[in-house]
Amino acid sequence: MIRSILAVIAGYATWTVIFLGGNQLLFALFKNRYRDDMSTDDGMVLLATLALSLLASIAAGWVTMAIAKAKPVPHTLALGLALLATGIPVQMSYWDSSPLWYHLCFLGLLLPGSVLGGKLRGGS
Repeated sequence: MIRSILAVIAGYATWTVIFLGGNQLLFALFKNRYRDDMSTDDGMVLLATLALSLLASIAAGWVTMAIAKAKPVPHTLALGLALLATGIPVQMSYWDSSPLWYHLCFLGLLLPGSVLGGKLRGGS
């Protein structure tokens, strides 16, 4: 049980580090496409952010499964639900600063990305 909890926490931390670090890189690369409040409606930047989130979700699922070592779907499903529990209020706080399609895609990719990462890692 403790291993399962630690696996999900490690996956969540992995997602957070990759996404926040990647966002800083996107801000640096495309600073002229962001508003003063750091929001954007630039399609290319939003697609890059979605790709970053998907990559972070896959990596987080992989890390979760590497630690859990068994039952990839329940562990990565728990990770995806934890990411959604955080992602929904965060996206709601930025609801007016980006198009609806971005928010829906961002949230919609968290769970399948996490599960895919766990399946890519494999387990017993």
